[in-house]
Amino acid sequence: MDEGETETPALVTVHLWGVPVHAVPAAFLAMGRDRRPLSKVPGLRFAKLLGTGSGESFTPHDSDPRHWGILATWDSLAAAEAFEGSSVIRRWDARSDERVRLALRPLTSKGQWAGRTPFGNPTPTKHDGPVAALTRARIKPHLWRTFWRSVPPVSEALNANPNLLLKVGIGEAPVGLQGTFSVWDSATALRDFAHRQPEHQAVIARTRELGWYSEELFARFAVLQAEGTYAGTSISVQAT
Repeated sequence: MDEGETETPALVTVHLWGVPVHAVPAAFLAMGRDRRPLSKVPGLRFAKLLGTGSGESFTPHDSDPRHWGILATWDSLAAAEAFEGSSVIRRWDARSDERVRLALRPLTSKGQWAGRTPFGNPTPTKHDGPVAALTRARIKPHLWRTFWRSVPPVSEALNANPNLLLKVGIGEAPVGLQGTFSVWDSATALRDFAHRQPEHQAVIARTRELGWYSEELFARFAVLQAEGTYAGTSISVQAT
């Protein structure tokens, strides 16, 4: 995986698995053990092993030990397809009782993740089909409590939105490194929530005022394909 890339990847994939209770310890251990084999996957530029949560408050109480994920960016479609037969994927599939895979094309990306620009600098393009959004931030420790108090109103509005197909809180650590991955039925629905929803606008204003983040990334993707089940809900999207 190359460091500091700015070229837009050929494809971004997100895998999310649900595991039964007895497989939670194995899934937790895989978060550490899979780092080395991932680093050797041909064509893989950037990857993050992710814990998940409800995203209701972004505190440790939100964590969901039964759902885990891998986000990856790829040099080519062929490399992404080959990964489906890898030992990493086979082990996760074997321990899981549900799975969803999303194939994404970056539309916009601003900011950094661990000092890198994993989705490159794509030229903004119009896309009217289903879209995904990823927000990720490193929260300044002295502002954790203030940030957490601001989240529930936005989360409630997000959960109530009829155009939302999937929402997952994602994290690399129990506190401080937090994010949200969401899938929407249209780009218009996502824009309306981001720019017109009062609770979300209030958080944006507070972010500018307080400077919650020491690092942040906001990215939007065209959903090329999404197939599987997450938390008991089937998801199926095929690009037209």
